[in-house]
Amino acid sequence: MSPSSPSSSVAAARRALADRLVEIRKDAGITGHELSVRCGWHPAKTSRIQSGKVAPTDADIRAWCAACGAGEQAADLVATARAADSMYVEWRRRHRTGLRQAQERLISGYEETSLFRIYVSNVLPGFFQTPEYATALMRSMTDFHETPDDVAEAVPARMARSRLLYEGGHRFAVLIEEWVLRSQIGDAETMAGQLRTFSH
Repeated sequence: MSPSSPSSSVAAARRALADRLVEIRKDAGITGHELSVRCGWHPAKTSRIQSGKVAPTDADIRAWCAACGAGEQAADLVATARAADSMYVEWRRRHRTGLRQAQERLISGYEETSLFRIYVSNVLPGFFQTPEYATALMRSMTDFHETPDDVAEAVPARMARSRLLYEGGHRFAVLIEEWVLRSQIGDAETMAGQLRTFSH
């Protein structure tokens, strides 16, 4: 998914919340099993919350904090969880008709931007993506989120932003984590073509 997309932000927010809950449990000096007993739920639920696979409810967060003697932290964590949920709802709203319209909405803002500061930790920025890479990435997004399949139309819309690299005097400051270059999107041929293009 796009590194600047709300979907990516939601995943990061939920992961941060899960990590914070783990820290609270560890600070309390109790195991996941003991926390489960104190909260009155199955240990599998604790495991899913800690791994970020399940988003905790407000009641779950309050019970977790109470079990760890950290009730004063519950309100802030509940607010964090609600913010992540709101971001996800907004992302779903924007993408309920597919990816093409979302890509087209971005281009006008990009055209008016003179300096781009980009940091990515998961995939290459859309400006530098090849059609094959973008297709594989959008296909995975569509399949995972079960949004309408308009990948064939969305890819040209994403490719349209690439012209800004050469038109309009835009400047780019890009920081890419090494892992991005090693993480395979699509098949080996797609990734090899992307890396060749990006290195030029």
